[in-house]
Amino acid sequence: MTADTAGNDSSTAQEEHRKAGEMTFWEHLAELRTRIIRSLIAIVAGTIVVAILRDRVFDFFLDPYCQVLEDIDSDEPCSLYIRDPIESFRVVIKVSFFGGLAIAMPVILWQLWRFITPALKANERRWAVPFVTAGLILFSSGVALGYWVFPRALQFFIEVGGDNINQLYGPSEYFSLIIFLMLSFGLGFEFPILLIFLQLAGIIDYRSLAKYRRHAIVGIVVLAAVITPTGDPVTLGALSIPLYLFYEASIVIGWFLTRHRRDQPNRSLRDRLPSWLGGNR
Repeated sequence: MTADTAGNDSSTAQEEHRKAGEMTFWEHLAELRTRIIRSLIAIVAGTIVVAILRDRVFDFFLDPYCQVLEDIDSDEPCSLYIRDPIESFRVVIKVSFFGGLAIAMPVILWQLWRFITPALKANERRWAVPFVTAGLILFSSGVALGYWVFPRALQFFIEVGGDNINQLYGPSEYFSLIIFLMLSFGLGFEFPILLIFLQLAGIIDYRSLAKYRRHAIVGIVVLAAVITPTGDPVTLGALSIPLYLFYEASIVIGWFLTRHRRDQPNRSLRDRLPSWLGGNR
């Protein structure tokens, strides 16, 4: 047997070992490191792309502000004002990084799924492509909704200030606000993916989600208030309502995907977790 053949056999054995869900704690740490490195490489590549296209990206982010000024018939120019000589550099770095994070999201979701695959049964691993596709669609939808909500939230704050207060925004504060708002919506829309995965992994079930529905409503509103940077009622409602609908959809989808487990006895949380997380699986 040649060295190459032995190496291929070893690699195949490791892959089968991984698919069988029999990885040790240290193997899981090594796997996590690999997934994180690949995700970081994707983020860096996306950051470089956004930095190159920064002028178009700035125009895209500035358009909601221009729209608000037009809606309120303001004579103020649609411009941002720099008060620090190095602020332009900081803004480019910040916008490029978060833009790169958004671009890299498909890779991040795929690496996340590949990391958690050993905790799932063989018949549950076929959901890899639907998981990543749904996560990407939901994240994009959340970002788009955040972008749509932003000018309405901005107009709310301008009107609250009244006519005696002139609005003068710096690029750092403005771009931070709109980026964090869009990312908050995007990450918030990943909520159903998390709930469905926890049901597939057997950590929770649809019965528990249905039982604590009232508690979930309060938790969703609190979560929306925490993760949204503006805190205005427009943004709060725009995020809370979809998250609750996603919660209800997760119950139905979880019931459908785990219907073959209905006759199985309820297990404790320790029995539901994989061994590398301190469980008995």
